[in-house]
Amino acid sequence: MQNHFKALTLSYKNAPIVIREEVALNEIACRNLLDKIREFTEAQDVLVLSTCNRTEVYYSSPKDLSREIVKLLAIEKGFVATKRIMPHFRHITAHQEAVQHLFQVALGLESQVVGDMQILNQVKKSYQWASDAGMAGPFLHRLMHTIFFANKRVANETAFRDGAASVSYATVELVEELTDHLLNPRVLMIGVGEIGANVCDNFRKSSIENLTIVNRTHHKALELAQKCNARVAYWENVWEEIKLADVVISSVPGDCFFISKAEFEQCGPQAPTFFIDLSMPRSIDSDLAALKGTSVHNVDSIRNRTTQALELRLAAIPAVQYIIADAIAEFSNWTREMTMSPALQQFKNRLEEVREQEIARYLKKLSTEEKALVETITKNMLNKIVRMPAMRLKAACMRGESDALLEGLSSLFDLEKEEFPAADVRI
Repeated sequence: MQNHFKALTLSYKNAPIVIREEVALNEIACRNLLDKIREFTEAQDVLVLSTCNRTEVYYSSPKDLSREIVKLLAIEKGFVATKRIMPHFRHITAHQEAVQHLFQVALGLESQVVGDMQILNQVKKSYQWASDAGMAGPFLHRLMHTIFFANKRVANETAFRDGAASVSYATVELVEELTDHLLNPRVLMIGVGEIGANVCDNFRKSSIENLTIVNRTHHKALELAQKCNARVAYWENVWEEIKLADVVISSVPGDCFFISKAEFEQCGPQAPTFFIDLSMPRSIDSDLAALKGTSVHNVDSIRNRTTQALELRLAAIPAVQYIIADAIAEFSNWTREMTMSPALQQFKNRLEEVREQEIARYLKKLSTEEKALVETITKNMLNKIVRMPAMRLKAACMRGESDALLEGLSSLFDLEKEEFPAADVRI
């Protein structure tokens, strides 16, 4: 499915948070959507990625399957009408542009906080789910490993990974600013998933020392609290902890836990002043902001903060783009070479058939030693005959001019046209 790669993307750039949370997918939903796409479409090499800032589906198909995929996503989320959400999706149908977009997303160029390192881990998980579902073919395997190698180059060759500029770090910076007027502010972290754990880890480098962690699975909260020198509380006491906190940070999805305005108003005068919602769907009622002395911040309000780390990252963007361009060029060469691989193998098979037919006519007259010698000589001759067209085709691939040569080779030797088989691919 080379040259048919596409991307369907909805992100913070073109959709408000209320739309993003409506189409946000957890791991189970991502896996379910992969199964639905496999069952009801012809798409191959499918990658489903969903974070607090984006929900995207990458796939290979000669046809535009955007409407079908959005409908399947809507079914997975439990609603049928798609007219309201469809305009927020951007469909990238140009193969090269879709490849470029995945590179930029995975390496953090498209992140709300530029260079956010969490996104690559999320992409890796999406790739694992695609592999588990049997939806990752040779094309996607090679593409993902090319992206991972490019990420290593970015880390080793640029300042794009330097510093601590990320959503989690920006959250800690925001807490420090909001509580600057308070003496020993009390911060409550609800949920210790990936982003929650990263926020807690960043508090270790902060002036904030009064941190309490609450999580449904208590032992996870306990393990993290020991690392971060924080206090831990039981989930059953979460509302009591909310009453005691000056700042409440939640990274628990809103369909699992929700802090409503009605419940909050029952907390009394000791209720917290600041809420930071890192969840998707949101777990903190935005109406809380209407209450006197209370503010609500969500992922959209945690913008790129002016820090030295961010300035270094922004300055490193041209170097990152150069590495991406280099990696895409290498991947494109591989893709073009894979289009010629089946034809060359068929060409070699045809010559092998002729060699075997001719040798069979004379082998009976030869001794064992002579048979072995003839086999060696004729095989060497065949390999040398094949080598020249292979070299010519490879050079033509590098120039992007292999189509005409492949057509000529196929026509001369009556070779079948086919997509490259998995067996011929080395990943």
